[in-house]
Amino acid sequence: MFLVALCIRRPIGTTLIVLGLIMAGMLGYRLLPIADLPNVDLPVVQVQAQQPGGTPEEIASTIAEPLERHLGTISGLTEMTSQSVTGQVNISLQFDTSRDVNSAARDVQAAIHAARADLPATLRQDPTYHEANTAGMPILILALTSKTRTPAKIYDAATNVLEQHLSQIAGVGQVELGGGALPAVRVEMNPLRIFKYGIGFEDIRAALAAANANTPKGFLTRDSQRIILRTNDQVQSARDLRGLIVAYRNMRPVRLEDIATVSDGVEDVENGGFYNGERAVLVIIFPRTGANIVQTIDQVKAQFPFLTAALPADVELHVGMDRSFTIRAALADTKNTLFLSVLLVVAVVLVFLRSPRTTLVPAVVIPASLITTFGVMELLHYSLDNLSLMALTISTGFVVDDAIVVIENISRHMEKGETLAVAVLAGAQEVAFTVLSVSISLIAVFFPILMLGGLIGNVLHEFAVTISVTVLVSMGLSLTLTPMMCSRVLRTSDVLHAGSSKRGLWARISGWLEHVFGRLQQAYEMGWLPSSPHGIAMCQNGRWKKRLRERTADEGYSDRR
Repeated sequence: MFLVALCIRRPIGTTLIVLGLIMAGMLGYRLLPIADLPNVDLPVVQVQAQQPGGTPEEIASTIAEPLERHLGTISGLTEMTSQSVTGQVNISLQFDTSRDVNSAARDVQAAIHAARADLPATLRQDPTYHEANTAGMPILILALTSKTRTPAKIYDAATNVLEQHLSQIAGVGQVELGGGALPAVRVEMNPLRIFKYGIGFEDIRAALAAANANTPKGFLTRDSQRIILRTNDQVQSARDLRGLIVAYRNMRPVRLEDIATVSDGVEDVENGGFYNGERAVLVIIFPRTGANIVQTIDQVKAQFPFLTAALPADVELHVGMDRSFTIRAALADTKNTLFLSVLLVVAVVLVFLRSPRTTLVPAVVIPASLITTFGVMELLHYSLDNLSLMALTISTGFVVDDAIVVIENISRHMEKGETLAVAVLAGAQEVAFTVLSVSISLIAVFFPILMLGGLIGNVLHEFAVTISVTVLVSMGLSLTLTPMMCSRVLRTSDVLHAGSSKRGLWARISGWLEHVFGRLQQAYEMGWLPSSPHGIAMCQNGRWKKRLRERTADEGYSDRR
């Protein structure tokens, strides 16, 4: 091959190219986002609508059904899941992988606007939607506690301060509040008293709505003067509602406190959070698709001084859950496994080649192939996660094969007495097609994984591509860097006298290994290991023959020709 000869004649250029690939891989390693699992970028949109006080049946019939009817007309929709609970409905829309999530979100917004005419007029706010992260487990949970403030006041402070500030941090996709609700005036009606006065529930609701309105009141005109009336009828506490006149019976007013218990509380009393046994409001942070989880958590923690200063002085901020600890520990363990696998592969190569100079070639090619893969992963917008690192660990065994095939063929030519230059060029060119076919065969094994669709295919796609890229990089380096290094590193004495024990400790160890391998080869040829008829017939004397006769008696073989 022309490329092999060119790399052997231009060692400096080959070295600079490989160093450039290694530097690009190191830069890509620093830029790769860190996560526990690959980012599964499926086009999923979540729609949510709230109706406080509504039962699941009412929510499903009056809110979920109109929304489903309009959302179901969107093109590319593959799955729609609706869940109606007390006070709210959650609709999950999953689109075909060919659809862009931003385009799908615009279609969802248009469908929500079209469904607004069919939704109840009492709906407090329009349904909301957001792009969901399918790999979006919470990455950080913060807890707000206070010894003097109620959960409602803490929740109010979290809504006005934390939620907006945290949503602006790069990498944060969604912020949810739990463990509390906004402050509200709760009216618990007594059915017996309502029946006594003959008042209907709709009359009470209308009276509450009229008494809690903040609408323009108009203006007063006198001569050339105009006075604008500005009043706020919004109710701030239970004390303002207790004296509300609901109806008149027997020429006497019936007040709200006569038929109901009015108290200050929260919108949802069945929502609570705890931190170390103490009532708390939880701030649940979800990542944005493709975000560096560890870096995002570090950025959130860097904002703690500003968040603490913005919160009331009697509110304490705690970290309830931090996923960066487990991610760092898992990645550190996987990195150690990758490092040990490289060392073990090099050690095994050293034991069988019995030449430190020869072992230096795969010891350089293997790390160069793995490091270069990091740069390709960054170009493909992959992440540094357990699956990608596991793929690199598995690829260590594949990477060494190409270099060993080239080195062994070059050594075979040197054993024939050819010069180093001729042996390197001829040996590398002879196995070039072999290395190419072996690499393509390995990639073909993972091709079915690349063709998988759905969630499983998206999760395993990064794993298969990483292995394929590593094999391709290894093939390229084996046909360029390996011949060049062999032409500069190998010596004829390393190949011809690998088993010599005349000088040095390593030479004695190499000679002992050569002796052990020779005995194993002899035992294989004699049939001791495979117990073949041919090997038994070759056995001539001593205990070997006696032992083999005992084995052939059980297997039905004979040593007679």
